Amino acid sequence: MCGLTGILNLNGAPVEPGLVERQTLALAHRGPDGQGVFTGGPVGLGHRRLAIIDLSPAAGQPMSDPDSGLTIVYTGEIYNFAELRLELEEMGLGFKSRSDTEVLLKAYQVWGGGCLPRLNGMFAFAIWDERCRRLFLARDRYGVKPLYYTFQNGSFIFGSEQKAIMAHPEVKKVLDQEALLEYFTFQNLFTDRTFFENVKIFPPGCFASISPEQNNGRSLDFKRYWDFDFREPEKPAASEEEYAEELERLFRRAVNRQMVGNVEIGTYLSGGLDSGAIAAVAAAETPFIKSFTCGFDLHSVSGLEMSFDEREKAEYMSYLFKTEHYEMVLKAGDMERIMADLVGHMEEPRVGQSYPNFYVARLASKFVKVVLSGVGGDELFGGYPWRYHHAPPGAGFDDYIDSYYLFWQRLIPNKTMKKVFAPIWGRVRHVSTRDIFKKVFKGRPETPAGPANYINASLYFEAKTFLHGILVVEDKLSMAHGLETRVPFLDNELVDFAQTVPAGMKIQNLSGNYHFNENTIGPKQERFFRQTRDGKKLLRKTLGNFLPAEVTSAVKQGFSAPDGSWFKGDSIDYVKKTFFQEARIYDYMDRGPVLELLNDHFSGRDNRRLFIWSLLCFEHWLDLHG
Repeated sequence: MCGLTGILNLNGAPVEPGLVERQTLALAHRGPDGQGVFTGGPVGLGHRRLAIIDLSPAAGQPMSDPDSGLTIVYTGEIYNFAELRLELEEMGLGFKSRSDTEVLLKAYQVWGGGCLPRLNGMFAFAIWDERCRRLFLARDRYGVKPLYYTFQNGSFIFGSEQKAIMAHPEVKKVLDQEALLEYFTFQNLFTDRTFFENVKIFPPGCFASISPEQNNGRSLDFKRYWDFDFREPEKPAASEEEYAEELERLFRRAVNRQMVGNVEIGTYLSGGLDSGAIAAVAAAETPFIKSFTCGFDLHSVSGLEMSFDEREKAEYMSYLFKTEHYEMVLKAGDMERIMADLVGHMEEPRVGQSYPNFYVARLASKFVKVVLSGVGGDELFGGYPWRYHHAPPGAGFDDYIDSYYLFWQRLIPNKTMKKVFAPIWGRVRHVSTRDIFKKVFKGRPETPAGPANYINASLYFEAKTFLHGILVVEDKLSMAHGLETRVPFLDNELVDFAQTVPAGMKIQNLSGNYHFNENTIGPKQERFFRQTRDGKKLLRKTLGNFLPAEVTSAVKQGFSAPDGSWFKGDSIDYVKKTFFQEARIYDYMDRGPVLELLNDHFSGRDNRRLFIWSLLCFEHWLDLHG
């Protein structure tokens, strides 16, 4: 829901309304239903509205409460707002709207930052307290809704997207070259960096306060109110049947809780386990719910990618659940058509190959304002077993870090990095991507030796990095079309439960040590995936109550286009035209080593589809901002 932005002048000077309006306009795609601006002394707040709960003007933002002197801008949904409202009304507070925004504002009035653990939902918000001249900002537990900020010439500037920040005339578009090494190691950003120097992403599960009188104008003092904590049970575990029974109860409750709203809600239906189970429960709540699938043309595809089109399974589930089903088919070349628009909305390269998400969000937005997604099921319940078994038997924590770090060099390995980034190496050689990797675990106790504990550490790592990257991309590409994506697997109660499920109930073979690259080419890849479909054991067992056996027993399949085949086939001319001549990336990367890596893919020696996709995103980013 919506988009927010704001300015706080740390020298106490009044904010110009025109500046806030300019930043707010940059977020117009996030909120087609209205715009609001508030200015008061050193602060300015802007909001674009996507009306979902309480469609009346009373729920508009920025929302102020004269009695408390509080003003809020907020994006997201608080799914338990009705229960919180009852609690607040019993305390004597009155309400003028039926919105979750007002509930959040009153909750902060009563509990301050203590309201955050009470919120079950996705959110980013800022509250200006006129009485103590303080700005309070917070982001949800998991990072479903993004929030960015920067300090520029005595002003603190923030927004749901970097676009809002870059609309401020004091903010310059300068590439963060250290972020390049981080991204081209992990195909993700694990730190708070973005591709713009001095523009940071606000960390999930945290809050911060800032005021003109008390801040040095250079940093925020973050307080963490929640973090992931995957762990083995301290007491003897209950039976698998008891875990499955509780999982089913919490899953049904999570889906139903996220069906709240005053607009029509649809669901993605990819053909896989997670979205299929969500569609099953949602369809029971809302007969003939609309469902959406994106498939792929396979005429020029080979190998394991022949299984990437899951329309047949999605259509079968649509038949079972009686959904009103819509689907589209992507072909080689469809990526090229939308790359510039996609990268503009994504704002910087991130994890995965996300253009199918852009297309299916555009499809869904033609019919509904809200869609349910299966994101989170893999990260909570162990959907990637080949990515967790990377601690040698008897290894210590540093050995685990070393082996796991080597596995997560998804794009360019360390030994090649110096050659690839030769044009800028003197300015970035000090960057230690291993240290960046290890810092993800900062604050988590060193993991005792043992397969189950190392798997829990891996689940923690992926939730903090891979999942967060997916959530940021999902938000940007759905909100590009004025569509809100909800993620029932990230319901608070369901997440809290999932973290206590023993690793042995998630993954069958705890002692496996596969060291497998999921992009390996040839029969070995297909054989490996069929031999290691032991992930999400408990989830498969539980969701068998909703889904046909051919879905719950299927080999894990991510939502990805068959670009490994297309990049060396139908799309090879597009890639060569972009990189075999002059390209902007060669201001930062050496042409020779880049072409060597590309030719590895074209010749079939290696699968570099993620590297090619990331290069294309970077090239288009430079076209937009370089």
